[in-house]
Amino acid sequence: MQPEGPPRESRRPQRESGGRGPVRRDLAGRVFPLGDWGEPADRLDALYLWTEEGALRAADWYLHDRVAKRRGARALRLGAAAAVTAGGALPLLDLAGVWEGGASWGCLSLLLAAVCVGGDRYFGVTAGWMRDLATAQAIHRRLEALQFDWATESVREVLGPAEGTAGEAAERCLGVLRRFNEDLGELVRAETADWMAEFRADSLRFAAGDGGGSAAVAPRPEGAAPSGRFAVPRAPRPNMPRQRPPEGPR
Repeated sequence: MQPEGPPRESRRPQRESGGRGPVRRDLAGRVFPLGDWGEPADRLDALYLWTEEGALRAADWYLHDRVAKRRGARALRLGAAAAVTAGGALPLLDLAGVWEGGASWGCLSLLLAAVCVGGDRYFGVTAGWMRDLATAQAIHRRLEALQFDWATESVREVLGPAEGTAGEAAERCLGVLRRFNEDLGELVRAETADWMAEFRADSLRFAAGDGGGSAAVAPRPEGAAPSGRFAVPRAPRPNMPRQRPPEGPR
């Protein structure tokens, strides 16, 4: 039994979105390809194509998602830089008598720069751009490793001596595909968890800055007893009687 070497282009399944068009779908689950296992090599080839297609689809989703975030991050950063420059130059023009009332416009420019920076931090535009790029690159690295592992299994079955039975060879190939799909799912899960943690941290930070989240982020006092179901009540310390210090010799 052989995995039949490299996949054949004529049997590559069609993309779910009908090619690289403007239609994009979320990273939802996909139907597992079923078929007749009377030809194990053909079924393994189809499963490899299905796995590769899913990895390319996930990487393509992240690469498309980063485009809007990259444009937004660059626009906000350029706006902040331009506003800071104007905020420093307008008061100087006002002092030189070139533009009367430029100092007030300079304060407004500095406020606009703060809004740009705060919007970038709160909505996570730059962080999301970097996160999407890093995830897409990680998926491509995993896909390259899968391609070399699959080529290794193909060469082992074609050129080298057969190790075990055909069932063991098929199980080994299925294990390679299963590990890759688990790694891919873990990458997507980790990226989503990072996004959720960053969003919660930014929300709490802004709420604490406004004075509305002080109760949610208040530190726990040092001497507070644990408030659990099985908390052991602390017994009061007994008061020892005070003793007079010994008197010195007269």
